[in-house]
Amino acid sequence: MAPQQTITNLRSGQRMIFRQTAKDTNGQLLEIETFNPPSTEKEPEHIHPKQESSAEVLSGEVRFSINGRVQIVKAGEKIDIPPGVPHYFWNEGPMEAHTIQRFTPALTIEQFLRSYFALANAGKLDNNGMPPLLITSHLGLQHQDDIRVTKPPWIVQKILYTILIPVRVILRNTKR
Repeated sequence: MAPQQTITNLRSGQRMIFRQTAKDTNGQLLEIETFNPPSTEKEPEHIHPKQESSAEVLSGEVRFSINGRVQIVKAGEKIDIPPGVPHYFWNEGPMEAHTIQRFTPALTIEQFLRSYFALANAGKLDNNGMPPLLITSHLGLQHQDDIRVTKPPWIVQKILYTILIPVRVILRNTKR
């Protein structure tokens, strides 16, 4: 059975339709159509260490903070974000923003997005959009080439996440 092509984040109201996946493009591209309702909620600042990302706004407008500079991208405009550049986005409204987002190469960002939306839907994200530390550590290591939050520095995250591996294993084994 093919994975669900549309996912919804019940916390933010964001919807994603997977138009082209790594499987479809031999790993070259993930293309998603997104619908972002107006909200002052911002996602955590992050980078894509090995991927270029872009957003083409079809309707509405989206604000992007890229390297600390806010840019408003309106319908008919596109923004490209090189690998390793800190960024996040949000929609201040007044209408839903409809975009096409692309990640090249695709790597495993689709799996990350599916996991993140599932965590949001299970109520497992804090007010800053972050899951509990043990889950963050697992996702952080699993998707370190796809996405990383910018704080604390990656070397600190990697050390902490690696130290927490045995804790995750112990907790998983005690739940059985």
